Amino acid sequence: MELLVTRDVMELLHAEAAKFHPDECCGMLLGRANRITAALPAVNVHPAPRTHFEIDPQALIDAHRAARAGGPQVMGYFHSHPDGPSHPSATDQAEAARDGLLWAIIAPGIAPGASGEHDVSFWRDDESGFTLLPYTVDDG
Repeated sequence: MELLVTRDVMELLHAEAAKFHPDECCGMLLGRANRITAALPAVNVHPAPRTHFEIDPQALIDAHRAARAGGPQVMGYFHSHPDGPSHPSATDQAEAARDGLLWAIIAPGIAPGASGEHDVSFWRDDESGFTLLPYTVDDG
């Protein structure tokens, strides 16, 4: 399955990663079907935010309530790896719910001197583990 991700979502993911560096940023991915149309930043409440993330539980509850009221669905989560690659870490793999939701992971860009650039990958977290998903960015 190829995801469609709006340019606004990608810009927000990059901005959040830069804003919270060297800590991990986090939040929720919103949309419908295979289209991510919004990202909702949340407070990282983990006691060790430089190496871990935990989305504020109230933000999760509020996002699910909004979805039940007809808003965009919670399709998954995002977080950054300030000093690592954009693939699931050992911690991510150990703590994943295996619930079929999406994860976006933002990491520092790999281009030399590319200030503000980040590498973003999207993953499905299911019973067999994380699967990398192709995606297309659109202006939608």
